[in-house]
Amino acid sequence: MAKSKLLIIWHSRTGGSRALAAAAAKGAGDAASLMPAADVDPADLLAAPGYLFVGPENLAALSGAMKEMFDRCYYPCLGRLEGRAYATIICAGSDGENAQRQLDRIATGWRLKRVADPMIVNTDAQTPEAILAPKTIPPARLAEARDLGAALAEGLAAGIF
Repeated sequence: MAKSKLLIIWHSRTGGSRALAAAAAKGAGDAASLMPAADVDPADLLAAPGYLFVGPENLAALSGAMKEMFDRCYYPCLGRLEGRAYATIICAGSDGENAQRQLDRIATGWRLKRVADPMIVNTDAQTPEAILAPKTIPPARLAEARDLGAALAEGLAAGIF
């Protein structure tokens, strides 16, 4: 991966986070690299100037696959990512705040710099059937993710962050 590319790391179980990550990647165009959390290794993080983390909130926390990526990469990257830009998109069935807090705490440990407000997409999935069902993200929220991807890529290219 080229050093100039925004790394969009995603995990999705029911499609919502995947759709949001794809929309962000579309907005960033060739300036982004889209990777599932399970495929990310420390070298990928070290090669990127900035990150967009996109994942679901599961049981009031980051999804296990997203957390596992952080667990696997945290110490090899510690002390080597300071000041790099990051932003987040959380797809949640309710408020998403706990997953957001958890991710921000990890980013704080890496000394990343938040460059965009957190984006939380609430699907209102509250029953077991709704929670497990494939998610459809409203077009306006996909457009918001697309615009976030474009803004992050442009900001990195321009050296703003």
